[in-house]
Amino acid sequence: MKHYTKIVNEKMTLQEGEQAVEQLLLECYLQPGISTKELARKTLLPVPVAAAVKRELIKAGALAQERGVRCTPEGTAWVEEVWGYRGLDRSFHRAMREMSGWDKELSRILAKLKELFAERPAVDVRIDQSKCTPETSLRRAVLCLQQHALIGKRILCAGDDDLVSVAMGLLLQRLFPSGGHAATNIEVMDIDVRFIRYIEEVAREHDLPVTCHHVDFREPLPLALCGRYDGFFTDPPYTLQGMSLFLSRGIQALNHSKGLPVFLSFAHKSPGFMLAMQREFVRMGLTVCASFPHFNEYEGAEMIANRSQMFILRTTDQTEPEHCGAFTDALYTGEVKRTLRIYACKQCARQILVGIQEEIETIEQLKNVGCPACANDTFEMVEKRAVSGSGLGDQA
Repeated sequence: MKHYTKIVNEKMTLQEGEQAVEQLLLECYLQPGISTKELARKTLLPVPVAAAVKRELIKAGALAQERGVRCTPEGTAWVEEVWGYRGLDRSFHRAMREMSGWDKELSRILAKLKELFAERPAVDVRIDQSKCTPETSLRRAVLCLQQHALIGKRILCAGDDDLVSVAMGLLLQRLFPSGGHAATNIEVMDIDVRFIRYIEEVAREHDLPVTCHHVDFREPLPLALCGRYDGFFTDPPYTLQGMSLFLSRGIQALNHSKGLPVFLSFAHKSPGFMLAMQREFVRMGLTVCASFPHFNEYEGAEMIANRSQMFILRTTDQTEPEHCGAFTDALYTGEVKRTLRIYACKQCARQILVGIQEEIETIEQLKNVGCPACANDTFEMVEKRAVSGSGLGDQA
């Protein structure tokens, strides 16, 4: 069977990558008779580019121009067999793509999630866990579907005390009510064995396509888990180091394609912190496609006003992780507050003290002001010490 998207992408070498070809073909499958102008709107491509992709897919035998654009029998077979869309409840799928509120069908999934969330393990605040609401977890799953990042994909949850893997699994079951869907794989990497055991138990009981791996992101990512995923979710520790590390591990786990989605949940922060965050995105070759303030809601997380934002990032041909080896910097909020760190400028090797009792309190502040000697904004931690109430303690 022809690999239509690869054939067209190789011929056109689109800047948007193979993901754009895939989405255009999928829109023709979901909306037979769609116009070229509507295809361009749906895929965010200029009309001439969308028309050119359409023509190449017609030449390849996947599409036909017939009262609008639609899939040929061969193109339909490709979408259903290779991407796993056979048996899709199209009306429910259409409702999810256009969702503006909870409908009756989604409310049934939410009721099940509420039962499962009530039994999940208690959060461990030492590793910055917090309980998102069942509504939030399901909203993330629907967002993944709306971004064409769920059906037929291998999706990763980099840390999953929010049970997003479970929400996606339950949503898939409703999307394919007759069963038999086996094209989607959902995987979890987490350090907390309590959540791993609970997610595995729920997956077995409800026959969800979820697999778990016990992983400590401070350690290098196992090679067997690198380069295999089509997108990932993460709600990392709300420190710059935590965000950078979790994004790095997720990037290592992704296959090497442009346009892959990264769903990042993160607390609302000051303009200075946000500037440092966006520098990290640029440094890792990620683009911001969308952001949704107050998207996530948490139970009892007063420190962040019970809300956080959702970013949709996309990979580019310059995407690289910032951290590949073992991670030794302060990671969680409590660690950052309790330690004094010495960073060395990667350009001139100047050493700078960073800590709550110092002129520069945080790494994001240091990256914003730059090295006092050369103005470079990349640093490496060379030493970490515990801070006691009266001054510096022993090295941590």
